[in-house]
Amino acid sequence: QVRLVESGGDSVQSGGSLRLSCAVSGNPHSMYYMGWFRQAPGKLREGVAVIDSDGYTNYADSVAGRFTISRDNAKKTLYLEMNRLRPEDTAMYYCAARKLRIGTWSDYGLYNYWGQGTQVTVSS
Repeated sequence: QVRLVESGGDSVQSGGSLRLSCAVSGNPHSMYYMGWFRQAPGKLREGVAVIDSDGYTNYADSVAGRFTISRDNAKKTLYLEMNRLRPEDTAMYYCAARKLRIGTWSDYGLYNYWGQGTQVTVSS
């Protein structure tokens, strides 16, 4: 069992930065992928970034070069550093974890555990 608790969401102006954190309790080492998803009102949940158990990362095209995913195993925390934020980044951001190795990293249906979400609002 894994429990995920996000924090760090806020309201910022376009061009600003935020760092989201996801505190992980339980046995995160049993998870192959840990990542961030987001969902804006009226839109589907989309994958933002993921890091696998070997430390390899993947990013959505819309955030590549602006966002960085990382983790601190000692602190059992997952991070998402977000720079040069845009109004279209406005969404509820969710931390997620999954055991399954196969399948697309951004397929939210394959994730076993989810946090409650943290709101990011970017104003122009």
